Amino acid sequence: MRILIAEDDTVLANGLSRGLRASGAVVDCVSSGTEADAALRTNSEFDLLILDLGLPKMNGLEVLRLLRARGQTLPVLILTAADGVEEKVKGLDLGADDYMAKPFAFNELEARVRALTRRSAGVASTVVRHGPLEFDLTGRVASIDGRMVDLSARELALLEVLLHRSGRLVSKEQMVARLCEWGDEVSINAIEVYIHRLRKKIEKGPIRIATVRGLGYCLEKIPASAPAAPSAAPPH
Repeated sequence: MRILIAEDDTVLANGLSRGLRASGAVVDCVSSGTEADAALRTNSEFDLLILDLGLPKMNGLEVLRLLRARGQTLPVLILTAADGVEEKVKGLDLGADDYMAKPFAFNELEARVRALTRRSAGVASTVVRHGPLEFDLTGRVASIDGRMVDLSARELALLEVLLHRSGRLVSKEQMVARLCEWGDEVSINAIEVYIHRLRKKIEKGPIRIATVRGLGYCLEKIPASAPAAPSAAPPH
């Protein structure tokens, strides 16, 4: 999960970043509306925008208006002052998906973030299943046939990307974009190494990560079990 935080309160932005990273998210921060708008125009790999309305240079409502005017459906969680009822209403009318009034409890924000990203990905449950493989989005734990699989943070992030796009090609460039914050250096070669390690740990039974040479990877769909053939009639 990659999140953009647009918040000019440095203490709050740093606290949110630390907490969300500890939950397995990739987080980038901007401190003005113009920076937020530029980031949203040039990067389509964000899963969620956490947007403060009181941003300098361009307010949060204008950032949101421009985002929706471009047809971008990125989920948006608004942060607003406790008494900003009018701004909340304007934000929701402009296309925000949820809001939280400051101050707020981090665990509530975390739960709202999970709910918004699940809804956007079309996932109803907190557990994503792929044959015998299960991935707990809340606890960030993967298991096969009920047995936990020991995965690194990078491997978990890759697995989440592949699961949400099961049966579809994910390019190496997309994987780099989903795993890296601004300033991180993760090469295409590193992605190949992570995929190799992930394969060794999860490719059991019907689970396969297919390589589309020169393009990327695809978590193959597991076909539904074929109906059992009718038993032969007993001889007379």
